[in-house]
Amino acid sequence: MISKWVSLLLVNLVGHLKCFVIVAEELHFGHAAERLGMAQPPLSQRIQRLESELGVRLFDRSSRKVELTAPGRLLLDEARDILTRVDRIYSVSERARLGAARTVRAGLPSDLGGPIVAALIAAFRDGRPDLRLELRETATAEQVRALAEGALDAGVVRHPCAARDLEYGPMLGQPVGVLLPDGAPLAAAAEVHLGDLGERDLVVPPREEAPGSHDELLAACRRHGYAPPAVHEARNAQFAVGLVLAGTAVALVPAGGAAGTAGVTWRPLAGEPLSLRTSCAWRAPEGGLAPPDGVADFAAAATAVLRREAGMAPLDRAPIRRVVPRPSSGFLA
Repeated sequence: MISKWVSLLLVNLVGHLKCFVIVAEELHFGHAAERLGMAQPPLSQRIQRLESELGVRLFDRSSRKVELTAPGRLLLDEARDILTRVDRIYSVSERARLGAARTVRAGLPSDLGGPIVAALIAAFRDGRPDLRLELRETATAEQVRALAEGALDAGVVRHPCAARDLEYGPMLGQPVGVLLPDGAPLAAAAEVHLGDLGERDLVVPPREEAPGSHDELLAACRRHGYAPPAVHEARNAQFAVGLVLAGTAVALVPAGGAAGTAGVTWRPLAGEPLSLRTSCAWRAPEGGLAPPDGVADFAAAATAVLRREAGMAPLDRAPIRRVVPRPSSGFLA
């Protein structure tokens, strides 16, 4: 009976910590509840229970905003670490059930798009039908932590990516263009100068997903004469489209980033001043050994699919510490 209660308490604590991290990331209970797939009142109750169990207040709440308290800021990294370790326990258990070394765990950024993810799965399955591919939608910053801790075997990350003890596959570039409302004067142009975006607000993915890429993009905008009055972060592509359709904001996305979306037009930027840089990454093996089985195959398959399906092209400037090992099966670019 005691072990049952201990188990229940641990499950509740993990659930509370997950809610805490999501609220801390969103700083909005409504948005956090939407991400968690639950109603807002139960989420608020969970946070209150966690605060009661810990004996500290984690958030300052007002009618206008939600902010982390000093104890909340201290707890955030620890909570993320606990959740990563819990995920690793479940992952190790699953791998043990299916057979050790039979699964390649890989992270992908959330904005790759369904067709690209499906093509990657198919390419890996064709080349290594003996391995199971477990994909996780994971931001670059979180991938770096998970790779370092062994919770992921490989990933697709955005650059610049400040990380020690990681190795990278070929660097790929993808030009960024601007998403405009249909009927806007600039939408009729063949290409748009960044400086012409002038007084329009900017919509970009959240900084926490890829801090280096986010900061680099905003700095490049300023260098090319575009200093947006306000920057809005949109985790969901449709939310970004909604802000663009409102007529006061534009979004900077790669070609195909809003393909087939009614009411908006994508236009390239003159001179291609902005680009997303992407590569595969994995933990550097100790002693100069090869990566675990399947990692090279994933890197080769992902690189080929990103070139073919996402229109990414190799860049001369590639932060490669070691060339991707030859996979056991061929993947055509």
